[in-house]
Amino acid sequence: MNQKVDKYLADGCMRCEFGGTPDCKVHKWIPELEILRKIILDCGLTEELKWGVPCYTYEGKNVLLVSALKEYCAISFFKGSLLKDEKNILEKPGKNSQATRYLKFKGMQKILETEAVIKSCIFEAIEIEKAGLKVNPDYSSKNDE
Repeated sequence: MNQKVDKYLADGCMRCEFGGTPDCKVHKWIPELEILRKIILDCGLTEELKWGVPCYTYEGKNVLLVSALKEYCAISFFKGSLLKDEKNILEKPGKNSQATRYLKFKGMQKILETEAVIKSCIFEAIEIEKAGLKVNPDYSSKNDE
């Protein structure tokens, strides 16, 4: 476990005026973030803090982030578009998102019910990194503005 992530859980991400206060959105999701952290570390990833949030890597390559937002906490996979997503649980952060996909959690129950699926996604993301796969952006689908 990384002490910088311990500090993130204690103080928040410190990226807004609420960092270090009880109003920080991180504090709303502490039990969920802690169980997600355990699940992720059980899969063998290395824990770091990047961009003010917990980032998990495989041999120095970014695999996923954990984040806390107002309405939910999430695991975001950097190359999520390459995951099979047979359970159809991954979401795109926006309509033009090319690579990232995330799992959204609004409470502990969903995390506990889907732990096996979460681990399956993590192990698949690790295999994608091991294989050196890349996301090929589809620029043809973007609007010219």
